[in-house]
Amino acid sequence: MTRSLAQAMDAFRPGLPLAVAYSGGADSTALLLACAEKWPGQISAIHIHHGLQAAADGFEQHCRATCARLGVPLQVLRVDARPGPGQSPEDAARSARYAALRQAAVAAHPPIRHIALAQHADDQVETLLLALSRGAGLPGLSAMPAQWERDGICYYRPLLEVSGLALREDLRARGATWIEDPSNADEQYTRNRIRARLLPALEATFPQFRDTFGRSAAHAAQAQGLLDELAAQDLAQVGQPPQIDRLRELARERQANALRHWLRSAHGAAASTAQMEELLDQIAACSTRGHGIRLKVGAGHVERQGPVLAWYNP
Repeated sequence: MTRSLAQAMDAFRPGLPLAVAYSGGADSTALLLACAEKWPGQISAIHIHHGLQAAADGFEQHCRATCARLGVPLQVLRVDARPGPGQSPEDAARSARYAALRQAAVAAHPPIRHIALAQHADDQVETLLLALSRGAGLPGLSAMPAQWERDGICYYRPLLEVSGLALREDLRARGATWIEDPSNADEQYTRNRIRARLLPALEATFPQFRDTFGRSAAHAAQAQGLLDELAAQDLAQVGQPPQIDRLRELARERQANALRHWLRSAHGAAASTAQMEELLDQIAACSTRGHGIRLKVGAGHVERQGPVLAWYNP
């Protein structure tokens, strides 16, 4: 069931001290105020200046003023979030944002080990709908995790069961101010079209959609967790890097599951459906020493190196 901000904060048990990724928008403002109120003196903020629009300097000024008023230390990092070849603007901004958060965490004294992000229930629905529109598998349908660890930093999303409307209502009740990012209204971005067109239709047709979609994402995440356990067991037998002969002893579906897990966990790579099908076909045909394998997978290549498969990014 969708929660209020107060209920979500009651259930939030992060490690302290805690940094909040603070854009100045309504969602991160609500999270920053709630955290600063609950753990005074234990909260800092990180603002990422993307430099993609003229208003970005105004965002930074707003964040500095708010943090000064709250007595919350603030780090501001400027990043180059322009997309590279074949990269979407959203992916470029997200990659730059997480790289900057890691940079800020390492640079802090003492280093930051816990960071809270302000994605909420509507963001979770948008993520799930985006995954469905792309034909995603269970990792995509799992949407956003509430907590995970990367590079020694624990990230939290405590607001995934709180609607965006509830956050804004809480801010208005406090008399708090926030900034509206004009890019959020630009419907050239798929996520913004979902927010502007699909969410109102879902609200009218299925008023409990945030709860039910969230449960579906949780079910997908649970199933993916079981597949990850199976993949780890298979890779323990197959080896890392995977030995081709041992891979061939697995059913095709288990080969795919083990290979996806190996690529993701060892190399941060993800194969498309077409790439994985071609790789599995090549493994099936690889019955002689002279059979070579070299296929593009994700941003790199998988190739045969003697008895094993290797992945590299040229």
